[in-house]
Amino acid sequence: MSFLAIEWNPSIGIDLGFFVIRWYSLMFVTAFLLGLHFMKKIYVEDKIPLEKVDPLFMYVFLSMLIGMRLGDVFFYSWDYYQQHLLEIFLPIKESSSDFLFGFIKGWKFTGFTGFASHGAAIGIPIAMFFYAKKHLNKPWLFILDRLSIMVALAGFFIRFGNFFNSEIYGKETGTSFGVIFKAAGETTARHPTQLYEAFSYLALFLVMWFIYWKTTKKEQIGFLFGLFMLVLWSLRFIIEFLKEPQVQKRGQEWLFSPLNTGQVLSIPLVLIGIWLMLRKSKKQA
Repeated sequence: MSFLAIEWNPSIGIDLGFFVIRWYSLMFVTAFLLGLHFMKKIYVEDKIPLEKVDPLFMYVFLSMLIGMRLGDVFFYSWDYYQQHLLEIFLPIKESSSDFLFGFIKGWKFTGFTGFASHGAAIGIPIAMFFYAKKHLNKPWLFILDRLSIMVALAGFFIRFGNFFNSEIYGKETGTSFGVIFKAAGETTARHPTQLYEAFSYLALFLVMWFIYWKTTKKEQIGFLFGLFMLVLWSLRFIIEFLKEPQVQKRGQEWLFSPLNTGQVLSIPLVLIGIWLMLRKSKKQA
């Protein structure tokens, strides 16, 4: 019955001859371009000058990259990086047999490998505090309400990028159903947890988009951001049960076994979401 499993071994990207556009990078760029397009529609609806969108893009882009990078370093890979501090900041790794740029022995260029969404969950809100303070005459949660709609959409594309990269996949299904990630050297069917997350995030985006345009809930400061936090991190918590562990050396690295790092980090974010949705808040004027 193995014919029921999908063998997944895609190319790394679109080969232009002189350059390869990697699928993950393409998904990342698509997420930002679409997010920018939809955010402009929201700014028009909220009567905010469109020139304020450009600095928003830079705040989000930088805070997301920095947050995701540091999230992986400190939440998932500190055992490694505490011995390789330079690799936190530079896209290189030690390698006794390689030459960086052809003449610096002992290093090789790898690009930045390792990002964690929980880091972005910290980095982006911090950046939005400074953005709202400098560029908007609005509460901090006002911009988080709107931006969270775009982040849900971005999550859809980023998880698709993970699927193309054959990374962050799930445990063996134990049946003939599932995906065989041949590019990662797998020979048995596994849960395509990247797709589970991707389509969950797409559904969340569609629901939040509908709520923003068709209800008055956007006037309740913090509600949409709270809904985003509650649903997205609850989904993440549940799907983590099907994932292969991202921290490799563990009997379990948390005392709250069988919870893993991603689940433990999701719990406070879910609680914040519940609080934001239930609290009494003034509606914007």
